[in-house]
Amino acid sequence: MERTWCKSLPAADVLLRGGRVVDPASGLDGVTDVLIAKGKVAGVGDGLEGGRSTRVVDASGMLVLPGFVDLHTHFRTPGREDEEDLATASAAAAAGGYVAAFGMANTDPVSDSAPLLRGLAELAKAEAVVPLGFWAAVTCGLAGDQLTEMGELGAAGAVGFSDDGKSLPTSALTRRALQYVKVSGRFIGIHAQDDSLFKGGQMHEGPVSARLGLTGIPSLCESLDVSRSLDLCAYEDSRLHVHHVSTEASLQAIARAKEAGVQVTTEVTPHHLTLNDEAVASLDPNLKMNPPLRAESDRQALVAALGSGLIDCVATDHAPHASEEKDVPFEEAPFGCIGLETAFSVLYAGLVQPGALDLSTLVTRMSTAPAGIAGLTPPAVAAGAVADLCVIDPSATWTVTPQTLQSRSFNSPWLGQELTARVRLTIAAGRVAWDDLA
Repeated sequence: MERTWCKSLPAADVLLRGGRVVDPASGLDGVTDVLIAKGKVAGVGDGLEGGRSTRVVDASGMLVLPGFVDLHTHFRTPGREDEEDLATASAAAAAGGYVAAFGMANTDPVSDSAPLLRGLAELAKAEAVVPLGFWAAVTCGLAGDQLTEMGELGAAGAVGFSDDGKSLPTSALTRRALQYVKVSGRFIGIHAQDDSLFKGGQMHEGPVSARLGLTGIPSLCESLDVSRSLDLCAYEDSRLHVHHVSTEASLQAIARAKEAGVQVTTEVTPHHLTLNDEAVASLDPNLKMNPPLRAESDRQALVAALGSGLIDCVATDHAPHASEEKDVPFEEAPFGCIGLETAFSVLYAGLVQPGALDLSTLVTRMSTAPAGIAGLTPPAVAAGAVADLCVIDPSATWTVTPQTLQSRSFNSPWLGQELTARVRLTIAAGRVAWDDLA
């Protein structure tokens, strides 16, 4: 059953010569050649040669990695194509080294029916340069009341079910969703949030919010809902995925659940891994997100949990907004930031280079792990595999500007900043999706 779709492009015939190939699944980390023929990896080793039509790329000094998979993005289609559409979202994904990405269901109209989902799949076949997939809503219209037809939506290719942007309001509803999702063979994703503690919040509750005079969102707002949902998941022996974990207290609950055998997976964003609430002192609306940037102790706990595997994967929560929406006082701005194109650069410079996380682990959390959660064949730089890989210059620097981004929106926390490491080539589904080698 298909779970991602993209348009047809010519199959790649490329020889990547002399790059550092890092493929944790095969235990490979060394300088060697990679030959891609007719869209598949034909060989990995020294001294490889291609055919007459094979493009030869000097990859010396570069990283050759399995392509990344993003479980949590917002394509804004249908309804807000002024912010993003499938063409620009997939171009942004390709420029970030992603070979698959999944869009959330909080669109307009909401992705809560099989006909709408099938329509999105057809649109992806016409517009997307990398394979795109879609979440379906848990409740009709995200209203928190009537469950969607999960069996039918699963058959149409939904990767999972989530009312992301809203919490599931009651334990009874969450329990019914966890029961019903089993018929689809999928899982429930939760935006963990106690609305009674969230209302009116602008940033993380703590000394910084007090100093800035901004209404705080306490850590309990997330961790209480995480604990509740995990208990229900354990009771129903179902599958749960926790979106954008941001607090140490949530991690403690997840650790207990995993030790007890609960079927739970988790994700964390690049911004929560590398920024804390002190950054909000700038009052830059691009730093306003939900969940908010947390305390430094939370950030450090997230990094440790990603390294240990307690957190399963990285997801960007790529959330485009029109410039006029963010060009307002902090209190009036919507939550959310983009992240597809900056994710690897931010994490490489912020975690790998300082030694907080090794490169192999980062690749696993950005590629193999999210692919497995989504039910995809994990990308691999191995003979016989479909070519799903990216080539990255780890020493290249680039400045995040509207002109250097492929996304239609530019509400990035790193807007105007210089980043290290740049994706030069992305081959997705055996086709060249991004080429910045010229």
